[in-house]
Amino acid sequence: MAATAIVHGANNIFKICVVGKYADTSLVLRFGVPAILAAFAGAAALGYVAHLGEIARYSLGPRTAVITPIKLVMAVLMLVFSLFELLPPLRRLQFDRKYLFLGGLLSGFFGGFSGHQGALRSAFLVKVGISTEAFVGTNAAIGFLVDLARIATYAVLLAAARTSSGIEAHQWPLIATGIVAAFAGVVVGRRFLHRITMRTVQILTGVLLLGIAFALGSGIV
Repeated sequence: MAATAIVHGANNIFKICVVGKYADTSLVLRFGVPAILAAFAGAAALGYVAHLGEIARYSLGPRTAVITPIKLVMAVLMLVFSLFELLPPLRRLQFDRKYLFLGGLLSGFFGGFSGHQGALRSAFLVKVGISTEAFVGTNAAIGFLVDLARIATYAVLLAAARTSSGIEAHQWPLIATGIVAAFAGVVVGRRFLHRITMRTVQILTGVLLLGIAFALGSGIV
């Protein structure tokens, strides 16, 4: 958790610096504020659900796959969101901005609950009729704020449980690699941002959501 927090935090700060200027302030406030509040509740709920036992375990070559309640819940959510991006009748739907508060609550809660708030948030924001630049900048700003909320809650839960969160020496090269790769992705994405349409973003979001749903539901990750 500590290692992931470092990579997430560094990447979010870098994204804010690079694309934060494109953020839609109205969306950040109307979607981001409820998302932050719900992230605290989601992170706290994780502490409860994490104690539930695994549902199934099986071997996949040298790898052991484990299916848990958390993974199944998130897999179903990801599958539903992917259908909204890939199926034409659902893809044409546009969410009115009056639903931003509800969307923020849902994405923030499950972001705090599982850490997958980016996928859920993207699946909603891509429908509100904003430019690609505004979509990327708004995502970066809200992601940064939600991560602050969930990581702070995780830290409190770990401290209450008196669980060590120290990072061992052999983990630092992996953390550094993750940070460099994340920075490179932001730079490359920023370079080609003006060439990417929202339709492309929708398809990419849907395909990635399907992949995540399969990986979580099958217990591979």
